[in-house]
Formats: sequence, structure tokens, C-alpha cells
Amino acid sequence: MNSPLLDVVDVAVSPDHYIGGLRVASAETFDLFSPIDQKPLGRIAEGTAEHVDAAIRAALQAFPAWSAMTAAERKPYLDRFAQEIGKRADAFCALESTDAGVLLSRMRHGVVPRAMLNITWFAQHALTLQDRPMDTDQAHHIVRHDAAGVVVVITPWNAPLMLSTWKLGPALAAGNTCILKPPEWAPLTCSLLADAAHAAGLPPGVFNVVQGSGANTGAKLVSDPRIARVSFTGSVTTAKWIAQAAGANLVPCSLELGGKSPFIVLEDADLDNAAATGALMYRNAGQVCLAGTRFLVHEKVAEKFIAAMRGYVEKLNVGDPRDEATEVGPIIHPRQVDRVMGFIDRAKADGAQVLWGGARHAYGAQYIQPTMVTHLEQDDEIVQNEVFGPVLTLQTFSDDEQAVQMANGTDYGLGGVCYGETRHATEVAQRVRTGFIWVNSFGIRDLAAPFGGIKRSGVGREGGDWSFEFFCDVKDVVVPKKPFRASFSHR
Repeated sequence: MNSPLLDVVDVAVSPDHYIGGLRVASAETFDLFSPIDQKPLGRIAEGTAEHVDAAIRAALQAFPAWSAMTAAERKPYLDRFAQEIGKRADAFCALESTDAGVLLSRMRHGVVPRAMLNITWFAQHALTLQDRPMDTDQAHHIVRHDAAGVVVVITPWNAPLMLSTWKLGPALAAGNTCILKPPEWAPLTCSLLADAAHAAGLPPGVFNVVQGSGANTGAKLVSDPRIARVSFTGSVTTAKWIAQAAGANLVPCSLELGGKSPFIVLEDADLDNAAATGALMYRNAGQVCLAGTRFLVHEKVAEKFIAAMRGYVEKLNVGDPRDEATEVGPIIHPRQVDRVMGFIDRAKADGAQVLWGGARHAYGAQYIQPTMVTHLEQDDEIVQNEVFGPVLTLQTFSDDEQAVQMANGTDYGLGGVCYGETRHATEVAQRVRTGFIWVNSFGIRDLAAPFGGIKRSGVGREGGDWSFEFFCDVKDVVVPKKPFRASFSHR
């Protein structure tokens, strides 16, 4: 028997799992609260061993027929999936703003259109991967990208819809069947995503959603030997456990992890432009893995840059993310609030100076003031570790060599930003050890381009062909150009 639908900001959404094309309730549930005002949103089904097994069996049963289709035959299903997301745009926006605290403006103008594109773009790109010919002197080679099997997708709470579709798009387009494990603190848009898939007519078992905690539901999924791939975005600590559990079965993992990205401001930078971009790092309350959170500013322009950025920060609107005028919303959970404030308090106790912010915001219990901390050493905790809140650090440098050394001076290597005269900034950016870096810009993304980090920021790349290299078994069919006859030579 299915559970009653939840009414969240006038959106009806199921609290149940979605397995084999059906909603499945659970006797075990957990409470869900809004980060905006801590009001309860309902009780959500917790995935047990039985639910995990049912989802895997449903995905395995659906795999032969789905993978046997050509990419062209799968494309109409995926195009309809994207269309159904679009039909529910207002519901997705309202749910994720309430459930995860994501800015409504960001959802409406960025996330929902991008979620649709994640599905349609990869469905189209998959057409280019079928039976790629490659000739050598000896043979004709047919390079195939065959579906790997059942894929587990685990997404974080800071961008549930965008990151789910970013992974599901290529996984489904390649012919895999998928099980999505939503974030425990923000599962509702993933549940609505199942409604969109169902309405699009995706065959039962092709796409499944099993909700629950990482320690319980997620652990059971990634350790199951029937799984072919695991794609995870989240913390380094969780990724280590996932890699170990999946590794026991030799299951490949794609891991997109944390960031401690440098934001470099060179002496010849457009300071006002750099400062305006710098203020963007507070969007989504700083809960963005690719944000530039370590400001490295040339000592000769530091004072002017700080004054310019302070001006932009003071104009930021902190408040309810469902108000389109809001630019900084809440922290996802009380535990995360305590974690972020702990970084600030320990830094101050060790002698750091707070340029602005540094305290909880008066708007609500889960709000923190946009904060900038300076007077720091390279090995300080707040410089080295990901805070994942509206907290930035600022250090100065005297020349390019020192800037690069400081930029590379953490165990992370996801993204980066570098402002300066274009040629100069490009030269410096190329020396920063990171998965990607923006020159005189921020947030420019192309689905054909590689995305991912190095060091503790992740393993593997997503985007374009890189996504399909992970979600597929690449096979070489070799056809000799001349008649081949086996022969044995003996010495």
C-alpha cells in the first residue's frame, strides 16, 4: 500500500521509493525538515535490504531490453523525460528551494533548464558513439561503447536535481539501467524526478529511486556485487568508504568530491570585476563544491580589492530562498551550521581576523553571515579543509611564483578562478594543479567538456565522451584486412 502524498508548498510528492515502475512504501521512515524554518515536511521511506534487492533485481530485469536498443531508439524516451521535467518546472523549483534551501532564482533560470539539457544533450551525443570505425595497417577496428549494467547514482544535498540528471543523462543514454539514491537531507526533487520518468514512459526498472541514509541504504547499494558502476558526488570521507566497498567487487567508481579552490587576483586584474565575481561565491550559502573559496590577492592591490568586494557583499540579500530577490539562503542542516561555525570560531581563537561576517545571521537558525577570514597561515585548518558554507579566506602574495605555490598548497584540486590581464592570467592558470580553472570568469560549463578533480577532489571525469568512457564497457571488434591463418613457429 502506497503512502499518502506529501503536500509541500502546494506540490504533491510521494515519500515512497520508486522501484520497477511502482511506488513502494516502507515500514521504516525518517523525518524531513526544511532548512528555511525547520518546519517538518513529512516522513520519508527508508530503504531496507529488501528495497535495495528489489531495485537491483528490477534494474537487472530491465537491462537486456533497454541495452539492446540503439541510442536512436532510446533517445525518444529520454527526450520525453526531459519534457516531463520541463512540465514540472514550477514544482521542481518550489520543492528544491523548500527541501534543500537552493535559491528559487537559481532553480528557475539555471538548474531546471540545465537538468533538461543534461538528459537531451547526452541522448543526442550517444548517437555519435555507435560503432566508431578506426583503421590501422592490419585491420579494421570497430570501437563499441556497450552498456555496463546496473548503475548506482548517489547525489549530494546541495544540488539534487542538477547532479542527478548530470549522471543519469549519460548513464541512461548509454543503455544502462539506474538506481538513484537521493540525499537524505533533501530527497524530494529526486522523488518528483521519478514521476517525470514514469510519465515519459521509461520502461519499468530502467530508472529506480531508493531513499535513505548513506550509512544504511547507500552502503547496501554500493557493496552489492550485482552493481556494474557507482557514480558519487559528495565528501572525501564517504568516497573512501564507497571506493573500498565497491573495490571489493572490482566495481569502477566515479568520485566527484570536495573543493578548496583558489581565487587568484593578480596585480593587473580588473579589481571591480574580480570583486563582483568574488561575491558570487556566497550564492547557495557557499554550499557549492566548485566555488573559489581561497582568495589569493596580490599584496599591492589587496586593500583596493577588499574594499571593492566588501561593497558587493554588503548588498547581498540574505533570506528565504523562495524569494527571487534572495542571494544567500540557509545552511542545509543544524549539524552543518555547527560545523561551519566551528571553523570560524577556531580560526578566530587562533588569531585570524574576520573582515566581515563571522557570526550566525539574524534571519534564522540555519543562516550564517557571508564571512571573509584573513591573517592566516597556509597550514591553518580553515585554509586547508573544505568548509562548505558562506566562509571565504583571504591571503596575499608578492609574485606569480608564490601565488601558484599557495594555490597548489592544499590536498584538493577541483576548480579555480584567476583574474588578471588575459595572457598573464592564462599563463598562471595553466600552472595551477586542478581539474579546471576559469580565467576572468566563473561558472562557464559546456557538457562536452571534461569535469572533475585531482588529488582529494576526485577520481575520473564526467562530461562529453568522458562520461561514456565511464558508464560503458569499451570494446574493440577487430576485423583483419588480409586473410588470417594461425601459425606456430618453433625454434
